[in-house]
Amino acid sequence: MKIALLGTRGIPNRYGGFEAFYEKLSQYLVNDGHEVTVYCRRAFTRPEDDTLVDSRIRRVILPSISAKHLDTPVHTFLSVLQVIFTRADIVLMCNVANSPVAWIPRLFGKPVVLNVDGLDRQRKKWGPLARIVLSICEFFSVFTPSRVVTDSLTMQGYYRSRYRKSSVMIGYGAEPPERLQTSPENSVLKRFGLEPKKYVLYVSRLEPENNPELVVRAYEKTKIPWPLVMVGSNAYDPAYEQHLRSLAAERVIFTGSIYGDGYWEFQLNAACFIFACEVGGIHPALVEAMSAGNPVLYLNTESNHETAADRGVVFEHNEDDLAAKLQNLFHDPKLLADLALKGAQRARERYGWAGVTLQYENLFEELLK
Repeated sequence: MKIALLGTRGIPNRYGGFEAFYEKLSQYLVNDGHEVTVYCRRAFTRPEDDTLVDSRIRRVILPSISAKHLDTPVHTFLSVLQVIFTRADIVLMCNVANSPVAWIPRLFGKPVVLNVDGLDRQRKKWGPLARIVLSICEFFSVFTPSRVVTDSLTMQGYYRSRYRKSSVMIGYGAEPPERLQTSPENSVLKRFGLEPKKYVLYVSRLEPENNPELVVRAYEKTKIPWPLVMVGSNAYDPAYEQHLRSLAAERVIFTGSIYGDGYWEFQLNAACFIFACEVGGIHPALVEAMSAGNPVLYLNTESNHETAADRGVVFEHNEDDLAAKLQNLFHDPKLLADLALKGAQRARERYGWAGVTLQYENLFEELLK
C-alpha cells in the first residue's frame, strides 16, 4: 500500500507522542513492504535529518505558521492539498483538530483514518475560544474521516456514548532499542551528573494539564536523595517553563527536550518514573517507561489506569499523596523490583509495535477493499 501520514510535526520526533508514533509506525510499515510518506513541518526539521530517518521513508516538508493556534491547522491543510495530487492509496491523520479537512482526500478516492487521541479540548493551555473550536472539531470527527481510531477503551466508550459512533481501538506501541548508540562522551547521564538507578524521572511537554508543577512541589516535600529529572520543554509558552524552574530547588534537573538514544538512556536507567498527564488516552511516555522496566507512579485517571493497571502505584491529584507514595517507594526496593518486572511484562504483551502495525495494516486493507 501507498500510505501517507500527516497531521503531526513529522519525523524524526522533536515534539511529542504523535511524532513518536509516526516515527515507529512508518519504520514498521516500510519494513513490511509498504510505500510510506510522512508530512513534516519545516520548523521541526534539521539538516541532519536525512541521516536519522530510514531512506525508504519519504518525507514531504511543508511550511506552517509557528503559533499555538495556527501551526497544526495550517500545515495539515497544506498537506491535504498536496496529498490529493499524489498516488497515495490511504491517508492517516492524527489529532482531532484536523477533522475539518479529513473529508477532502476522500473526494479524490483516498480513504482517511483519523486517530483522535484524547479529549484535546480539556487541555488547560487552551482558552475558551480554542476549546469551543476543538469541541466543533470533535463533532466533525464523527463523520469527516472514513474511520475513527481511538487509542484506548476509555475514548472508544466516550465516542460510543456521546456520539453513538463506533471506532477502532488501537493503542500505542513501545519497545526500547536493542542497543543504545551512546558512548561515555555523549551520555546524557554523564552530561547531567546522574548515576544509574539513582534518579526520579518525569517526561512530558511542560504544560499545565501534564502537571509538572504538581510533580515538582510533591518532590520538594520528600527527603529522598535521588534528584528529580524533568525531561521536556514548552515550545509555545517558554514563560511557563521558566515559572517551573523558579519553583524548583537544586535537586531538580531540567534537561529540555531529549529524543532518540538519549531519551531511552534516561528511561532505562531511572529508579522510578512519575506520570502525571491527565488528558489523553494511551500515553506513549507511560507505555515506554513500562517497557523499559521502569517502576511507575501514575496519576489516577481512567486512561492511565487502563494503561498500567496494578503494574504501577496510583496517586491522586494531590501533592501530599504523591510525595508520600514516592517516599514509600524509595524505602521499598522489593516493590520497585516487582513493579519493574510486571510493568515490562504488561508492555510486551499489550504494546508491541508489530501488533500495533498489524492492526493499522488490517484497517487500511479493509478500507481499500
